[in-house]
Amino acid sequence: MATTTLHPTAPAYRSTLYEWLTTTDHKKIGIMYLINSMIFFMVGGLLALVVRVQLATPAAAPNTMGGLVSPEFYNQAFTMHASFMLFLFIIPILAGFGNYVVPLQIGAPDMAFPRINALSLWLLPLGGLLMASGFFVSGGAAASGWTEYPPLSGGQYSGTGTDLWIMGLVLIGTSSILGAINFLVTIFKMRAPGVTLFRMSILTWTVLTTSVLVLMATPVLTSALIMLFIDRNYGGHFFDPANGGNAILYQNVFWFYSHPAVYIMVLPAMGIISEVLPVFSRKPLFGYKAFVFATVGIGALGFSVWAHHMFTTGAVFLPFFSLMTFLIAVPTGVKMFNWIATMWRGQLQFSTPLLFAVGFLTMFLIGGLNGAFSAAVPVDFALHDTYWVVAHLHYVLFGGSVFGVFAGIYYWFPKMTGRMLGEGLGKLQFILMFIGFNLTFFPMHQLGLAGMPRRIADYSATAGWTELNVLATVGGFIIAFSMVPFLWNVFVSLRNGKVAGDDPWEANTLEWATSSPPPPYNFDHLPEVRSERPVFDARHGRTAAH
Repeated sequence: MATTTLHPTAPAYRSTLYEWLTTTDHKKIGIMYLINSMIFFMVGGLLALVVRVQLATPAAAPNTMGGLVSPEFYNQAFTMHASFMLFLFIIPILAGFGNYVVPLQIGAPDMAFPRINALSLWLLPLGGLLMASGFFVSGGAAASGWTEYPPLSGGQYSGTGTDLWIMGLVLIGTSSILGAINFLVTIFKMRAPGVTLFRMSILTWTVLTTSVLVLMATPVLTSALIMLFIDRNYGGHFFDPANGGNAILYQNVFWFYSHPAVYIMVLPAMGIISEVLPVFSRKPLFGYKAFVFATVGIGALGFSVWAHHMFTTGAVFLPFFSLMTFLIAVPTGVKMFNWIATMWRGQLQFSTPLLFAVGFLTMFLIGGLNGAFSAAVPVDFALHDTYWVVAHLHYVLFGGSVFGVFAGIYYWFPKMTGRMLGEGLGKLQFILMFIGFNLTFFPMHQLGLAGMPRRIADYSATAGWTELNVLATVGGFIIAFSMVPFLWNVFVSLRNGKVAGDDPWEANTLEWATSSPPPPYNFDHLPEVRSERPVFDARHGRTAAH
C-alpha cells in the first residue's frame, strides 16, 4: 500500500481558490465536475417541482388555466428541467467520476491531456449559463421540449432563448467530445504495467465504451443544432417543409445521437454498480468477460435503435427498429443476471453504497421492462407521447443513473476527502429517495394508460387524472427533501467526519492502493497487477493470475 507522505520534491499541495480554479489535476477537476453537476441537479429539481405543482390540480373551469405558472413559463420549465438534468447533470457527473477514478484505476499519474481536461470542465458552466440566460431575455428560455423539434423550435417558439439553448448545448457537446478523446488516449496509452485490457476495472471499460459513443454520436447532434440555428437565423430551410426541407430529418439526426446518449448516461452508472456490488458482497464480479462483452455489445447496438422514437411518424422501417430494440435488451439482461449472481450467497454488507446499488438494480429493471412494451410497435402507437414514456424515461435515468451516482458518491467520498459519510443519514436519504421516486413516477404508468399526454400544462377536472397527479407531486417533494440529509451529511463529514483510512471498504481496484485523498501524482508505488482485482490480491498475498 502507498504511504500517505508527499514526495519531498513535489510542490506544496495548495488548496486555495486560485489553485482549484487553475488546476489541471484530474482529481480536482473530477470533484469540480461533481460540484457543478450537483448545482444543476438542484436547479433542475426546482424546475421539476414547478411542473409537479402545476399539474397537481386541474383547470378550475373549462377553458381556464389553473395551477402555479402561465402556460408559457410551464413550457420553459419542463424544457429546461430536462435539459439541465440530461446535459448538465447526468452526463457530466458520470464524466466526473471517470475523471477522478479512471486514471487511478489504471495506475496513471493524470489524464493524457490535463489542460484539455480543464477546458472540458470549464465549458460546462459556460454552456449551462448560456442555456439558463434564456429566462432573462425577451421571449423566455427554450420552450419546445428538450428535443426542440421543428417546426415548433423554428416558428411558434422563436425567441432568443432557443438560440441560447442551441449555443449552450454546442459548448456542452464540445466539452463531451474533448473529454471522450482524453479518456480514450488515457486508457489506451497510460495504463500501468500489468494493466491489460482484460485486467481493467468494469468502470474503466464502461467509460471507454461511453467515450466511443460520445465521439461517434455527439458531432451528429452538433450538426442538427447548427442546421436548426441556420434555419432560425439565416434563412435556411433544412427542416422547413414549405421550402423543400424535411422536419423528420431533424428527428433522425437528433435521435441518432440521443438514443446512444441514453447509454452514455447509463453505462458509467452500470460501471459504478459493478464496482460496488463485488466489494459489499465479498465476492468477485460474476462473469467478468461476459460483462465486458455485454458492455461493448450495448455500445455497438446503441446505434441501431434510434428510430424507435419515431414509430408514429410513418417514416421508418418498423420491423427492423422494433427487432433491434428488443435485441439490445439481451446484453442488458446479461448484466442484470451477473449482478444478481454476484450477490447470490455473498456476505452482503448493507452499507449505504450497496443500498443505492440495489435501488439501481430494482428500478432499472422496471425501466427496462416498461421500455420493452414500447418496443412493440402496436403498443407504442397507443403509448407514444403519453406519461407512460415519462415513467419509462425516469425509471431508466433516475432509477438507474441517479441511484448509481449516489452509490458512487458514498463509495468514493472517503477516497476523495479522507472522511466517511455518515451511515445513518445516508440510509435516511436512500429511504426517502426510494419512496419519493416510486411515489412520483410509478403512477405515471397508469396516467399514460389512461391517456394523459406529456408536455401539457393543464387538464380537465373530469379526466380522472387528479389523484395520481397529486401522488406524483407529493413524491416529487419527498425526493427534494431527501437531498437535505445528503447535503447535511456532506457538510458534517467534511468538518469532522470519521477518518477513512486508505482502504475503508477493503476494496479491489487500484485507486484503493494509494492514500485518501491521493497525492497530486497519485501513487508512491503500485502493487503488482496480475488480475482485475490487484488490491485484493495484494491484501491476501496472491501472486498468481486467476
